[in-house]
Amino acid sequence: MMKKQRIAVIFGGNSPEYGVSLQSAHAVISHIDQSRYQPVLVGIDPAGQWFHYTGPLDAIAGDTWRNGPCTPAGVSLNPKDHALLFFGEQEVERCPVDAAFPILHGRNGEDGTVQGLFQLAGIPLVGCGVLSSALCMDKDRAHVLVKAAGVEVPKSFLVTKGVPQSQALAQAEALGYPLFVKPLRAGSSYGITQVMEAQALPEALQLAFAYDRQVIVEEAIPGFEVGCAVMGGEVLTVGEPDEIELSQGFFNFTEKYSLKTSAIHVPARISPELTQRIKETAQVIYRALDCQGFARVDVFLEPSGRIVFNEVNTIPGFTAHSRYPKMMQAAGIPFSVLITRLIQEVVGE
Repeated sequence: MMKKQRIAVIFGGNSPEYGVSLQSAHAVISHIDQSRYQPVLVGIDPAGQWFHYTGPLDAIAGDTWRNGPCTPAGVSLNPKDHALLFFGEQEVERCPVDAAFPILHGRNGEDGTVQGLFQLAGIPLVGCGVLSSALCMDKDRAHVLVKAAGVEVPKSFLVTKGVPQSQALAQAEALGYPLFVKPLRAGSSYGITQVMEAQALPEALQLAFAYDRQVIVEEAIPGFEVGCAVMGGEVLTVGEPDEIELSQGFFNFTEKYSLKTSAIHVPARISPELTQRIKETAQVIYRALDCQGFARVDVFLEPSGRIVFNEVNTIPGFTAHSRYPKMMQAAGIPFSVLITRLIQEVVGE
């Protein structure tokens, strides 16, 4: 009988996206092939404390897992161990694992920090590594590299906390309204504002600065957003692109997780020729930012057919109804098969 491989599934996190992570992790754990893999559940609470969790799965989605059986946990930095550490009352238990699968969104989880920890520990990682995770979280530096790779990006400028407001207003005037104001390193559309006129800019900057010390101000791109799921390392698999249809505003946090006034179409309602161009562009972006394992590449598609880079999510939403799994499903890869293939990328068949 084949020995099961132990996969550390990391969820929660010290991030505004803690709750989103719980939903994604619940879905991944529910769909993992437990005839082949033994999930070892590690939850990170909002204060950043790590715990080995052994209670019921539904408590993760309901955010009651912290009230259940939890043992303080960490990671052995001895690369010979390839192990998690569980700190019992009397002794420290070493739990060897074959790979770590972080299902963390946003700061302190998707930005290269946790990836660096597992790299130091010598534990194979499902998904993007340190460099690509950090680059994709930093919207400005991602734009620089993607533009160098030959893909068009929005015009933008950076604002650092403490810079005179008059300077930001002058730069915004030169760029032209409407604009989008975004924290430089945040996800799930936290702190993003669509600014239609100069009077609204100071308040938008103040909101964005609540999430980061630097803010990026971008021109608004006409058209709509298209996403592309990419998986792999040397050989890439690309899902069917999706399309975000908005009836008003922009795809903010509320719309991403409720779809009150918007809809997501998979596959996107575009021509086969445009679909192919978007898939090719997504692969160029994925390579330019050194992505591995999986990522969702988001671009804007203008009415003229011009493709403009938006961002890359290195750990996109991972519920069964999230965009990344839906795009892969449209390409003939069901959710449970997708989870297996992502793990196989690092631990083999």
